[in-house]
Amino acid sequence: MKPGVYQATKKDGTVYYRGNITYNGKHISIGSFPTEAKCNKAYNEAWSIIKNEDITILNLQSKIKELPFDKCITLINFRDNHIYIKTPIYLQRNYFLYYLDKTTILKFDNDDLFYYSSHKIQYRGGHMFVSDYGMQYNILGRYGIKPYSVKGKDFLFANGDETDFRYSNIIVVNKYHGVYREEKAGKVIYAAKIHLNGDFIVGRYNSEAKAAIAYNKAVDLCKARGMKKTFPTNFISEYSPREYADIYTEIKISSHLYKFFHNKNFREA
Repeated sequence: MKPGVYQATKKDGTVYYRGNITYNGKHISIGSFPTEAKCNKAYNEAWSIIKNEDITILNLQSKIKELPFDKCITLINFRDNHIYIKTPIYLQRNYFLYYLDKTTILKFDNDDLFYYSSHKIQYRGGHMFVSDYGMQYNILGRYGIKPYSVKGKDFLFANGDETDFRYSNIIVVNKYHGVYREEKAGKVIYAAKIHLNGDFIVGRYNSEAKAAIAYNKAVDLCKARGMKKTFPTNFISEYSPREYADIYTEIKISSHLYKFFHNKNFREA
């Protein structure tokens, strides 16, 4: 075998080749390849990156042919910043770049470095997510943004850059399910809505958390009246269980919601 190349066999008997380099005491896998020649070329390219600072992320594509792109980012970061990170991250002074692919570069605060160093971001169906304990989690969840949230309505990017996931750039407009921020005559209020036959106004309240409690109360009413539809509910962290119970008891919801259940066809909603 050529230097840094190791033969391996798949379960079906197919032979393939794995490449490795060792740099600054770190043993680094550079990937798997169908032929010994391709693996050896990737091995040589990896050493070219490590030894030649003229190879940068900007000119990478014209100089590297076999080595996977995400591994190139890992090696360039290791060379320049002396920290090995197995995911395609390049460190900046106060933040880091995550290379989702050759053209999509995400920005994150250093507070998220430990997490994304061990969780690879995947992109599918217009959503970015990570896999953790066999489950898929949308990366927006780290900001308190719910899976059903709508960009531009429930959350915003302050500088308009949808690849900038630094905390200062994420504005959560609607934190809770069924709660919507409204502004009238310079005053902010929160409307609670539940979807029955269209959006049904549960009420309007002076705080987002209270509107979320009102929405939960409306959901409970629907369940108590025998409605089979599944509604997500809110976990409200602003109040203790005792405070939540007091507000839940006292808060008023629209009388029209009670009238709705007099309609014999409500189960079809």
